[in-house]
Amino acid sequence: MKISAFERLPSKSYGATITLMQTEQIVALLVAERDRLNRAIEALQGSSIRRGRAKSASAPAPAAAAPKRKRKGMTASQRKAHSERMKAFWAARRKKAKA
Repeated sequence: MKISAFERLPSKSYGATITLMQTEQIVALLVAERDRLNRAIEALQGSSIRRGRAKSASAPAPAAAAPKRKRKGMTASQRKAHSERMKAFWAARRKKAKA
């Protein structure tokens, strides 16, 4: 006997009927409801920090971030020249502070 999504079976108490639903369908409905509520909450909260459960797999993945630009390093001669400039700058600041 095949059970449909909704099947009414007589209850033993008070002659009422009980609606049976397959577990997978119940879970799917609850997940859909949870996602709908999460979207509504996010819309009301704006761009605040999201806390709690991670988004479900059905949500679109964020766009891939642009590759970070590599910084160019300084050569030894550039570091030495920079060091000399900064030493001169701080010496001038100390001299100005004393005067």
